[in-house]
Amino acid sequence: MKTHLNILVTLCFFSVVLSVVHAQGVNPKCSSQDQGSNLQVFHVFSPCSPFRPSKPLSWDESILQMQAKDQARLQFLSSLVARKSVVPIASGRQIIQSPTYIVRAKIGTPPQTMLMAMDTSNDAAWIPCTGCMGCSSSVFAPVKSTTFKTLGCQAAQCKQVPNPTCGYGACEFNLTYGGSTIAANLSQDVVTLATDAVPSYTFGCIKAATGSSLPPQGLLGLGRGPLSLLAQTQNLYSSTFSYCLPSFKSLNFSGSLRLGPVGQPKSIKYTPLLKNPRRSSLYYVNLFAIRVGRKIVGIPSTALAFNPTTGAGTIFDSGTVFTRLVTPAYTAVRDEFRRRVARNAGRNLTVTSLGGFDTCYTVPIVTPTLTFMFSGMNVTLPQDNLLIHSTAGSTTCLAMAAAPDNVNSVLNVIANMQQQNHRLLYDVPNSRLGVARELCT
Repeated sequence: MKTHLNILVTLCFFSVVLSVVHAQGVNPKCSSQDQGSNLQVFHVFSPCSPFRPSKPLSWDESILQMQAKDQARLQFLSSLVARKSVVPIASGRQIIQSPTYIVRAKIGTPPQTMLMAMDTSNDAAWIPCTGCMGCSSSVFAPVKSTTFKTLGCQAAQCKQVPNPTCGYGACEFNLTYGGSTIAANLSQDVVTLATDAVPSYTFGCIKAATGSSLPPQGLLGLGRGPLSLLAQTQNLYSSTFSYCLPSFKSLNFSGSLRLGPVGQPKSIKYTPLLKNPRRSSLYYVNLFAIRVGRKIVGIPSTALAFNPTTGAGTIFDSGTVFTRLVTPAYTAVRDEFRRRVARNAGRNLTVTSLGGFDTCYTVPIVTPTLTFMFSGMNVTLPQDNLLIHSTAGSTTCLAMAAAPDNVNSVLNVIANMQQQNHRLLYDVPNSRLGVARELCT
């Protein structure tokens, strides 16, 4: 009982942010327009998001949702690597697996605005359409668009979707996304991103959905596959984009998605992108070491090695919240982090757990730096990307975890909390990914 009361009292910063957001009301930036080829990126809990909770969540609700979200996300990513469906199991709780960040897209003629989740680990876009069974109340109405059309079974794109079938001459397909399944018609319409109109954009018009994992107003795939945004706008954006994800603690909650090579940062360090034929859309990189303080942690080479056959390796993913490392890598990093904290304190400190975080302290600590060492670049995380804090500041936790042991745990995932306030540049033509510090506003 005492532990439970302590947990309820120890609110993590997600609850703080939500409380402040509701107290502050809607941010004026919500009504500002996207410009050029730049789209505003909003966190789903931002004042600009209709998907934020109607009332502030308690700490235990916030953490359980975040943990469930990441657990489902890791299972989903592992299923992509293994090319099989993995449906997460939740004990009576709704799992919200959809990605954390959303952008505005206008679809059709005249345009209908949808808030679509951006997902770097998926390709095809899909949106709920009028008459969809199991979808949210916000849907796209094809009959109101003069440029909408359904693609036939003979369309070349029909061979690029999963599980295609032919129904009354229309190309239909089914897919699994986290704990949900969708049935959709392959369709085309004008999609406008900021001020760029993309004619005849191919996407799935969802007609039926089950489960609770789907982004309510659809998904914009930023992967490398044939139906991704990059593939369909190659002439416009040259398969190049970057984003800066706003911090959970930022009241503005607004970052940016910059499409195309124009305006991208010049001073940025790159690491090569690796190709996995088992799942070519994922953004694999070579993470060869992790440094805590000045010490390179002793991690078995197999825990970090890229293996196209098994899908093992390291990816950057916009939809996972907290970085997950395979158990041997995480254990080595965690243990060295603990040793450094104790050394900085000059004494042994009691290590506690909080929710799914197993390295927490209830006294102020001096935090060592943590550096991801990739081929060609190092990324050193500031404290805001490394730690979560309780409301009162009395509890501090390392904001990473081991990959779930009940899935095909071969992936190391560099997640969005560790990406926040960095500009990530995906330069697919040159097969490289760049990272630079940037304050997202």
